[in-house]
Amino acid sequence: MGVQINCDMGESFGLYRCGDDEGLMPLIHIANVACGFHASDPVVMRKTVALAKAQGVAVGAHPSFPDLQGFGRREMKMGRDELSACLLYQIGALKAFLDVEGMPLNHIKPHGALYGAAVRNEEVAEAIADAALAFGVPVLGMAGTNQEKVYTARGLPFRAEYYVDLDYDAEGRLIITREHEAKDPADAARRAVRVMEEGVATAIDGTEFAMRADCVCVHSDTPNAVELARAVNEALRPWFD
Repeated sequence: MGVQINCDMGESFGLYRCGDDEGLMPLIHIANVACGFHASDPVVMRKTVALAKAQGVAVGAHPSFPDLQGFGRREMKMGRDELSACLLYQIGALKAFLDVEGMPLNHIKPHGALYGAAVRNEEVAEAIADAALAFGVPVLGMAGTNQEKVYTARGLPFRAEYYVDLDYDAEGRLIITREHEAKDPADAARRAVRVMEEGVATAIDGTEFAMRADCVCVHSDTPNAVELARAVNEALRPWFD
């Protein structure tokens, strides 16, 4: 399998719009669909799954801490059993909409603060693995962290990802912000190509560090997400197959 572009999407809620899912869907391979605990609602979930099916895009679950007001970007302290139950609930909800469309659950990718907590905290990663094992699908995360260590030790397929619209610190750690800023599409595409060609990424201070990636991510709530996805899609086509 070649490199794939994934996108966190389906994050509108009720009358509130977030991201241009229609514009992004033709430019990606897999969609990480919000499951209602940081964004989305049943109607949005159903529409997003149907849109992905129409565009031939695979769908995975994008569960989070139960933090709708904070968009899932505030870390919460939850016990392992409580957190795994929370994730089972969300993933199961999305799977119901996939079942209706006759689509399989492609993967699981934790969202925001939950994703970051799993990098730092092995117990959080174990809770995610507890839930993911019920579905037996790949889990997306950062290579060389607790995510890869725990998921693979538990027998879960793991896919490493690189973010084209977020920064990394000097130690190669992802900087997760509450709100995302627009990024230069040409620069983002150039950096993504370098990750593929050389296995090297650049931190916010200019430091270079090793980066392994099976897929690259763009967020639908990044202001110029469609332009970013288009530029990265065009640049990475030699690596798609």
